[in-house]
Amino acid sequence: MKVLILGSGGREHAFAFKLAESNKITQLFVAPGNAGTQELAINLDINPTDFEAVKKAVLENAIEMVVVGPEAPLVAGIHDFFLADATLNHIPVIGPKKDGALLEGSKDFSKKFMQKHGIPTAKYQSFTNETLENGFKFLETLQPPFVLKADGLAAGKGVLILHSLAEAKAELKEMLTNQKFGEASSTVVIEEFLKGIELSVFVLTDGKSYKILPSAKDYKRIGEGDAGLNTGGMGAISPVPFADEDFINKVEELVVKPTIAGLQKDGIDYRGFIFIGLMNDAGNPSVVEYNVRMGDPETEVVIPRIESDLFELFEGVAHQTLHEKSFQVSSKTATTVMLVSGGYPDEYEKNKEIVGFENVENSIVFHAGTTLKNGKVVSNGGRVMAITSFGNTMEEALEKSYKSIDKICFEKMYFRKDIGFDLK
Repeated sequence: MKVLILGSGGREHAFAFKLAESNKITQLFVAPGNAGTQELAINLDINPTDFEAVKKAVLENAIEMVVVGPEAPLVAGIHDFFLADATLNHIPVIGPKKDGALLEGSKDFSKKFMQKHGIPTAKYQSFTNETLENGFKFLETLQPPFVLKADGLAAGKGVLILHSLAEAKAELKEMLTNQKFGEASSTVVIEEFLKGIELSVFVLTDGKSYKILPSAKDYKRIGEGDAGLNTGGMGAISPVPFADEDFINKVEELVVKPTIAGLQKDGIDYRGFIFIGLMNDAGNPSVVEYNVRMGDPETEVVIPRIESDLFELFEGVAHQTLHEKSFQVSSKTATTVMLVSGGYPDEYEKNKEIVGFENVENSIVFHAGTTLKNGKVVSNGGRVMAITSFGNTMEEALEKSYKSIDKICFEKMYFRKDIGFDLK
Protein backbone atom coordinates (compact mmCIF):
# COMPACT_ATOMS: atom_id res chain seq x y z
CA MET A 1 0.00 0.00 0.00
CA LYS A 2 1.29 3.45 -0.95
CA VAL A 3 0.36 6.23 1.48
CA LEU A 4 0.66 10.02 1.20
CA ILE A 5 0.80 12.25 4.30
CA LEU A 6 -0.01 15.93 3.71
CA GLY A 7 1.88 18.47 5.84
CA SER A 8 5.36 19.55 6.86
CA GLY A 9 5.57 19.68 10.66
CA GLY A 10 6.36 17.56 13.68
CA ARG A 11 2.88 16.07 13.54
CA GLU A 12 3.50 14.74 10.04
CA HIS A 13 6.94 13.41 10.99
CA ALA A 14 5.31 11.55 13.90
CA PHE A 15 2.71 10.07 11.53
CA ALA A 16 5.49 8.99 9.14
CA PHE A 17 7.50 7.52 12.03
CA LYS A 18 4.54 5.39 13.14
CA LEU A 19 3.25 4.42 9.69
CA ALA A 20 6.76 3.36 8.65
CA GLU A 21 6.48 0.58 11.26
CA SER A 22 3.58 -1.05 9.37
CA ASN A 23 4.50 -4.01 7.18
CA LYS A 24 1.41 -3.24 5.08
CA ILE A 25 2.92 -0.04 3.70
CA THR A 26 5.21 -0.48 0.70
CA GLN A 27 5.96 3.18 0.08
CA LEU A 28 5.43 6.36 2.08
CA PHE A 29 5.23 9.91 0.69
CA VAL A 30 5.01 13.25 2.55
CA ALA A 31 4.03 16.55 0.91
CA PRO A 32 5.88 18.79 1.41
CA GLY A 33 7.55 17.12 4.41
CA ASN A 34 10.82 18.19 6.05
CA ALA A 35 14.38 16.98 6.58
CA GLY A 36 13.16 14.39 9.10
CA THR A 37 10.41 12.86 6.96
CA GLN A 38 12.95 12.54 4.14
CA GLU A 39 14.66 9.79 6.18
CA LEU A 40 11.44 7.73 6.25
CA ALA A 41 9.59 8.68 3.08
CA ILE A 42 9.77 10.42 -0.29
CA ASN A 43 9.14 14.15 0.09
CA LEU A 44 7.04 15.80 -2.63
CA ASP A 45 7.37 19.56 -3.08
CA ILE A 46 3.63 20.27 -3.03
CA ASN A 47 1.42 22.70 -1.13
CA PRO A 48 -1.32 20.62 0.61
CA THR A 49 -3.97 23.24 -0.34
CA ASP A 50 -3.08 23.02 -4.05
CA PHE A 51 -5.57 20.24 -4.77
CA GLU A 52 -4.70 19.90 -8.46
CA ALA A 53 -1.03 19.39 -7.59
CA VAL A 54 -2.04 16.83 -4.93
CA LYS A 55 -4.20 15.02 -7.52
CA LYS A 56 -1.31 14.92 -10.02
CA ALA A 57 1.06 13.47 -7.39
CA VAL A 58 -1.50 10.89 -6.23
CA LEU A 59 -2.11 9.62 -9.76
CA GLU A 60 1.56 9.69 -10.81
CA ASN A 61 2.67 7.75 -7.71
CA ALA A 62 -0.35 5.37 -7.54
CA ILE A 63 -1.16 6.56 -4.00
CA GLU A 64 -3.78 4.38 -2.27
CA MET A 65 -4.49 6.42 0.89
CA VAL A 66 -4.11 10.10 1.87
CA VAL A 67 -3.62 11.15 5.50
CA VAL A 68 -4.26 14.87 6.05
CA GLY A 69 -2.16 16.45 8.80
CA PRO A 70 -3.06 20.19 8.97
CA GLU A 71 -6.47 21.83 9.16
CA ALA A 72 -6.25 24.16 6.13
CA PRO A 73 -6.76 21.51 3.39
CA LEU A 74 -9.60 19.92 5.40
CA VAL A 75 -11.45 23.22 5.89
CA ALA A 76 -10.86 23.97 2.18
CA GLY A 77 -12.52 20.64 1.29
CA ILE A 78 -9.81 18.25 0.11
CA HIS A 79 -11.89 15.23 1.10
CA ASP A 80 -14.83 16.52 -0.96
CA PHE A 81 -12.44 17.21 -3.87
CA PHE A 82 -11.40 13.55 -3.91
CA LEU A 83 -14.99 12.28 -3.70
CA ALA A 84 -16.07 14.52 -6.59
CA ASP A 85 -13.30 13.30 -8.91
CA ALA A 86 -13.86 10.00 -10.76
CA THR A 87 -10.11 9.28 -10.84
CA LEU A 88 -9.71 9.86 -7.07
CA ASN A 89 -12.97 8.88 -5.37
CA HIS A 90 -11.83 5.31 -4.62
CA ILE A 91 -8.85 6.60 -2.58
CA PRO A 92 -9.56 6.96 1.15
CA VAL A 93 -8.85 10.33 2.75
CA ILE A 94 -8.21 10.30 6.51
CA GLY A 95 -9.77 13.56 7.65
CA PRO A 96 -13.31 14.96 7.62
CA LYS A 97 -15.16 16.46 4.68
CA LYS A 98 -15.88 20.19 4.57
CA ASP A 99 -19.08 19.95 6.63
CA GLY A 100 -17.28 18.16 9.48
CA ALA A 101 -14.24 20.45 9.23
CA LEU A 102 -16.51 23.36 10.21
CA LEU A 103 -16.04 22.15 13.80
CA GLU A 104 -12.65 23.87 13.57
CA GLY A 105 -13.24 26.17 10.61
CA SER A 106 -16.00 28.12 12.37
CA LYS A 107 -16.02 28.80 16.12
CA ASP A 108 -19.66 29.92 15.79
CA PHE A 109 -20.62 26.61 14.14
CA SER A 110 -18.84 24.54 16.80
CA LYS A 111 -20.46 26.46 19.69
CA LYS A 112 -23.91 26.03 18.12
CA PHE A 113 -23.15 22.31 17.64
CA MET A 114 -22.20 21.93 21.33
CA GLN A 115 -25.28 23.82 22.47
CA LYS A 116 -27.57 21.80 20.20
CA HIS A 117 -26.22 18.45 21.40
CA GLY A 118 -25.92 19.25 25.11
CA ILE A 119 -22.12 19.20 25.26
CA PRO A 120 -20.74 21.16 28.25
CA THR A 121 -19.06 24.42 27.18
CA ALA A 122 -18.82 28.08 28.16
CA LYS A 123 -21.82 30.33 27.53
CA TYR A 124 -21.29 32.53 24.49
CA GLN A 125 -22.71 34.85 21.83
CA SER A 126 -21.49 35.69 18.32
CA PHE A 127 -21.26 39.18 16.82
CA THR A 128 -20.49 40.93 13.53
CA ASN A 129 -19.55 44.55 12.78
CA GLU A 130 -23.29 45.33 12.40
CA THR A 131 -23.95 44.09 15.96
CA LEU A 132 -20.83 45.61 17.58
CA GLU A 133 -22.84 47.60 20.15
CA ASN A 134 -24.63 44.40 21.23
CA GLY A 135 -21.19 42.83 21.65
CA PHE A 136 -20.19 45.66 24.00
CA LYS A 137 -23.36 45.07 26.04
CA PHE A 138 -22.72 41.31 26.23
CA LEU A 139 -19.17 41.93 27.49
CA GLU A 140 -20.67 44.05 30.28
CA THR A 141 -22.64 41.01 31.51
CA LEU A 142 -19.47 38.90 31.92
CA GLN A 143 -16.81 38.80 34.62
CA PRO A 144 -13.16 39.22 33.55
CA PRO A 145 -11.10 37.79 32.00
CA PHE A 146 -12.92 38.11 28.66
CA VAL A 147 -12.46 35.60 25.84
CA LEU A 148 -12.71 36.77 22.20
CA LYS A 149 -12.37 34.25 19.37
CA ALA A 150 -12.17 34.96 15.65
CA ASP A 151 -14.76 32.72 13.99
CA GLY A 152 -12.48 31.46 11.20
CA LEU A 153 -8.96 30.04 10.95
CA ALA A 154 -6.36 32.56 12.11
CA ALA A 155 -3.20 30.41 12.27
CA GLY A 156 -3.65 29.82 16.00
CA LYS A 157 -3.61 33.54 16.80
CA GLY A 158 -7.35 34.29 16.75
CA VAL A 159 -8.09 33.82 20.47
CA LEU A 160 -7.62 36.74 22.86
CA ILE A 161 -7.94 36.58 26.67
CA LEU A 162 -8.29 40.09 28.08
CA HIS A 163 -8.42 41.28 31.68
CA SER A 164 -10.13 44.68 31.43
CA LEU A 165 -13.52 45.55 29.97
CA ALA A 166 -12.12 48.59 28.15
CA GLU A 167 -9.40 46.48 26.53
CA ALA A 168 -11.95 43.80 25.55
CA LYS A 169 -14.19 46.40 23.88
CA ALA A 170 -11.24 47.94 22.04
CA GLU A 171 -10.06 44.54 20.77
CA LEU A 172 -13.59 43.56 19.72
CA LYS A 173 -13.73 46.71 17.59
CA GLU A 174 -10.25 45.96 16.17
CA MET A 175 -11.38 42.45 15.19
CA LEU A 176 -14.76 43.36 13.71
CA THR A 177 -14.35 46.88 12.33
CA ASN A 178 -10.65 46.97 11.49
CA GLN A 179 -10.43 43.26 10.54
CA LYS A 180 -7.51 42.49 12.86
CA PHE A 181 -7.51 38.87 11.66
CA GLY A 182 -8.90 39.57 8.19
CA GLU A 183 -11.89 37.55 7.03
CA ALA A 184 -11.41 35.16 10.00
CA SER A 185 -12.70 37.86 12.39
CA SER A 186 -15.69 39.05 10.35
CA THR A 187 -17.61 37.19 13.05
CA VAL A 188 -16.32 37.07 16.64
CA VAL A 189 -17.41 34.68 19.38
CA ILE A 190 -17.38 36.13 22.90
CA GLU A 191 -17.56 33.56 25.67
CA GLU A 192 -17.26 33.35 29.42
CA PHE A 193 -13.85 32.38 30.76
CA LEU A 194 -13.62 28.78 31.93
CA LYS A 195 -11.62 28.19 35.11
CA GLY A 196 -9.49 25.12 35.67
CA ILE A 197 -6.59 23.36 34.01
CA GLU A 198 -6.50 22.62 30.28
CA LEU A 199 -5.84 19.31 28.55
CA SER A 200 -6.68 17.64 25.27
CA VAL A 201 -8.37 14.35 24.49
CA PHE A 202 -8.10 12.90 20.99
CA VAL A 203 -10.60 10.68 19.23
CA LEU A 204 -10.23 8.69 16.02
CA THR A 205 -13.60 7.90 14.43
CA ASP A 206 -14.96 6.21 11.31
CA GLY A 207 -18.26 8.06 11.71
CA LYS A 208 -19.88 5.20 13.63
CA SER A 209 -17.42 3.86 16.19
CA TYR A 210 -14.42 5.53 17.79
CA LYS A 211 -11.19 4.98 19.70
CA ILE A 212 -10.19 7.39 22.47
CA LEU A 213 -6.47 8.09 22.07
CA PRO A 214 -4.16 9.07 24.96
CA SER A 215 -4.74 12.41 26.67
CA ALA A 216 -2.12 15.15 26.46
CA LYS A 217 -1.34 18.61 27.79
CA ASP A 218 0.62 21.12 25.77
CA TYR A 219 2.34 24.36 26.74
CA LYS A 220 1.47 27.28 24.49
CA ARG A 221 3.32 30.27 25.99
CA ILE A 222 6.85 31.12 24.90
CA GLY A 223 8.08 31.88 28.43
CA GLU A 224 8.60 29.72 31.48
CA GLY A 225 5.77 29.64 33.97
CA ASP A 226 3.39 30.10 31.00
CA ALA A 227 4.44 33.71 30.48
CA GLY A 228 4.69 35.72 27.27
CA LEU A 229 3.21 35.31 23.82
CA ASN A 230 1.20 32.37 22.54
CA THR A 231 3.00 29.93 20.24
CA GLY A 232 2.03 26.84 18.29
CA GLY A 233 3.19 24.83 21.31
CA MET A 234 6.48 24.55 23.26
CA GLY A 235 6.11 21.01 24.59
CA ALA A 236 3.63 18.35 25.70
CA ILE A 237 3.06 15.53 28.19
CA SER A 238 1.02 12.32 27.75
CA PRO A 239 -0.83 10.98 29.67
CA VAL A 240 -2.04 13.88 31.81
CA PRO A 241 -1.62 12.81 35.47
CA PHE A 242 -4.98 14.18 36.65
CA ALA A 243 -6.88 12.66 33.70
CA ASP A 244 -7.44 9.35 35.46
CA GLU A 245 -9.87 6.63 34.39
CA ASP A 246 -12.82 8.29 36.16
CA PHE A 247 -12.17 11.64 34.44
CA ILE A 248 -11.75 10.07 30.98
CA ASN A 249 -14.99 8.10 31.55
CA LYS A 250 -16.73 11.42 32.29
CA VAL A 251 -15.25 12.91 29.11
CA GLU A 252 -16.49 9.92 27.13
CA GLU A 253 -20.04 10.11 28.50
CA LEU A 254 -20.45 13.92 28.51
CA VAL A 255 -18.41 14.88 25.44
CA VAL A 256 -17.24 12.06 23.14
CA LYS A 257 -20.50 10.10 22.85
CA PRO A 258 -22.72 13.18 22.29
CA THR A 259 -20.19 14.56 19.78
CA ILE A 260 -20.19 11.38 17.67
CA ALA A 261 -23.99 11.01 18.01
CA GLY A 262 -24.46 14.72 17.16
CA LEU A 263 -22.43 14.37 13.96
CA GLN A 264 -24.56 11.39 12.96
CA LYS A 265 -27.83 13.21 13.77
CA ASP A 266 -26.69 16.19 11.70
CA GLY A 267 -25.91 13.93 8.73
CA ILE A 268 -22.14 14.59 8.89
CA ASP A 269 -20.12 11.53 7.81
CA TYR A 270 -17.00 12.26 9.85
CA ARG A 271 -13.91 10.10 9.32
CA GLY A 272 -10.71 11.19 10.99
CA PHE A 273 -9.38 12.75 14.17
CA ILE A 274 -11.29 14.96 16.58
CA PHE A 275 -9.12 17.02 18.93
CA ILE A 276 -11.16 18.00 21.98
CA GLY A 277 -9.65 20.88 23.94
CA LEU A 278 -10.99 20.61 27.48
CA MET A 279 -10.99 22.50 30.75
CA ASN A 280 -10.99 20.38 33.89
CA ASP A 281 -12.78 22.35 36.60
CA ALA A 282 -12.73 20.32 39.82
CA GLY A 283 -13.14 17.07 37.90
CA ASN A 284 -15.80 18.36 35.52
CA PRO A 285 -14.89 18.63 31.81
CA SER A 286 -16.01 21.51 29.59
CA VAL A 287 -15.12 21.85 25.91
CA VAL A 288 -12.95 24.84 25.04
CA GLU A 289 -12.72 24.00 21.33
CA TYR A 290 -12.72 21.29 18.70
CA ASN A 291 -9.98 20.79 16.14
CA VAL A 292 -10.46 18.42 13.22
CA ARG A 293 -6.91 17.05 13.18
CA MET A 294 -4.23 16.07 15.66
CA GLY A 295 -2.50 18.85 17.57
CA ASP A 296 1.17 19.72 17.32
CA PRO A 297 3.22 19.05 19.51
CA GLU A 298 0.65 16.74 21.16
CA THR A 299 0.94 14.29 18.24
CA GLU A 300 4.62 13.84 19.11
CA VAL A 301 3.64 12.33 22.49
CA VAL A 302 0.28 10.71 21.65
CA ILE A 303 1.15 8.80 18.46
CA PRO A 304 4.40 7.23 19.78
CA ARG A 305 2.42 5.79 22.73
CA ILE A 306 0.09 3.87 20.37
CA GLU A 307 1.38 0.30 20.15
CA SER A 308 -1.12 -0.87 17.51
CA ASP A 309 -0.51 -0.61 13.76
CA LEU A 310 -1.60 2.95 12.92
CA PHE A 311 -2.17 2.05 9.27
CA GLU A 312 -4.63 -0.69 10.30
CA LEU A 313 -6.52 1.88 12.39
CA PHE A 314 -6.65 4.19 9.35
CA GLU A 315 -7.97 1.29 7.25
CA GLY A 316 -10.71 0.89 9.86
CA VAL A 317 -11.57 4.58 9.53
CA ALA A 318 -11.70 4.34 5.73
CA HIS A 319 -13.91 1.23 5.65
CA GLN A 320 -15.93 1.93 8.83
CA THR A 321 -14.52 -1.18 10.53
CA LEU A 322 -12.65 0.68 13.27
CA HIS A 323 -14.56 -1.24 15.96
CA GLU A 324 -12.90 -4.45 14.71
CA LYS A 325 -9.35 -3.12 15.09
CA SER A 326 -7.20 -3.87 18.13
CA PHE A 327 -5.99 -0.84 20.02
CA GLN A 328 -3.19 -0.85 22.59
CA VAL A 329 -1.44 2.07 24.26
CA SER A 330 1.86 2.10 26.16
CA SER A 331 1.54 2.63 29.92
CA LYS A 332 4.71 4.76 29.86
CA THR A 333 4.73 8.56 29.92
CA ALA A 334 5.90 10.43 26.83
CA THR A 335 7.20 13.99 26.95
CA THR A 336 8.31 16.32 24.18
CA VAL A 337 10.22 19.60 24.34
CA MET A 338 10.17 21.94 21.36
CA LEU A 339 13.32 23.66 20.12
CA VAL A 340 12.45 26.99 18.50
CA SER A 341 14.19 29.76 16.57
CA GLY A 342 15.35 32.83 18.52
CA GLY A 343 12.73 35.56 18.26
CA TYR A 344 9.81 33.17 17.72
CA PRO A 345 6.80 33.71 17.79
CA ASP A 346 7.73 37.18 16.51
CA GLU A 347 10.33 37.64 13.77
CA TYR A 348 13.04 34.98 13.51
CA GLU A 349 15.71 33.91 11.07
CA LYS A 350 15.75 30.70 9.03
CA ASN A 351 18.57 28.65 7.46
CA LYS A 352 20.48 28.07 10.71
CA GLU A 353 22.51 24.84 10.49
CA ILE A 354 21.43 22.25 13.08
CA VAL A 355 24.10 19.94 14.48
CA GLY A 356 24.24 17.13 17.04
CA PHE A 357 20.71 15.73 16.64
CA GLU A 358 22.16 12.65 14.91
CA ASN A 359 23.94 11.81 18.23
CA VAL A 360 20.68 11.59 20.21
CA GLU A 361 20.15 8.02 21.46
CA ASN A 362 17.49 7.97 24.19
CA SER A 363 14.90 10.22 22.55
CA ILE A 364 13.08 10.52 19.23
CA VAL A 365 13.90 13.68 17.27
CA PHE A 366 10.82 14.85 15.37
CA HIS A 367 11.59 17.54 12.80
CA ALA A 368 9.05 20.38 12.65
CA GLY A 369 10.56 23.32 10.76
CA THR A 370 13.62 21.91 8.98
CA THR A 371 14.85 21.47 5.43
CA LEU A 372 17.95 20.28 3.60
CA LYS A 373 20.25 22.89 2.10
CA ASN A 374 23.51 21.91 0.39
CA GLY A 375 23.33 18.56 2.15
CA LYS A 376 22.95 20.13 5.62
CA VAL A 377 19.88 20.20 7.86
CA VAL A 378 18.86 23.82 8.52
CA SER A 379 16.01 25.56 10.32
CA ASN A 380 12.99 26.43 8.19
CA GLY A 381 10.41 27.66 10.69
CA GLY A 382 9.75 29.05 14.14
CA ARG A 383 9.34 25.67 15.75
CA VAL A 384 12.28 23.56 14.61
CA MET A 385 12.41 20.18 16.41
CA ALA A 386 10.46 18.27 19.06
CA ILE A 387 12.51 16.01 21.34
CA THR A 388 10.31 13.12 22.55
CA SER A 389 11.23 10.65 25.29
CA PHE A 390 9.60 7.80 27.23
CA GLY A 391 9.82 7.15 30.96
CA ASN A 392 8.09 5.31 33.77
CA THR A 393 7.35 8.77 35.17
CA MET A 394 7.00 12.22 33.68
CA GLU A 395 10.18 13.33 35.47
CA GLU A 396 12.18 10.44 34.01
CA ALA A 397 10.95 11.14 30.47
CA LEU A 398 11.66 14.88 30.79
CA GLU A 399 15.16 14.22 32.08
CA LYS A 400 15.86 12.18 28.93
CA SER A 401 14.47 14.91 26.66
CA TYR A 402 16.59 17.61 28.29
CA LYS A 403 19.74 15.45 28.23
CA SER A 404 19.17 14.84 24.52
CA ILE A 405 18.72 18.58 23.93
CA ASP A 406 22.21 19.13 25.40
CA LYS A 407 23.59 17.39 22.28
CA ILE A 408 21.72 19.61 19.79
CA CYS A 409 22.74 23.07 18.70
CA PHE A 410 21.79 25.79 16.24
CA GLU A 411 22.25 29.56 16.39
CA LYS A 412 19.79 31.30 18.77
CA MET A 413 18.14 27.96 19.74
CA TYR A 414 15.58 28.40 22.53
CA PHE A 415 13.45 25.98 24.56
CA ARG A 416 11.44 26.01 27.77
CA LYS A 417 13.12 24.29 30.71
CA ASP A 418 9.89 23.89 32.71
CA ILE A 419 7.60 21.67 30.58
CA GLY A 420 5.26 19.82 32.97
CA PHE A 421 5.90 22.37 35.77
CA ASP A 422 2.22 22.56 36.75
CA LEU A 423 1.75 18.78 36.86
CA LYS A 424 4.44 17.98 39.47
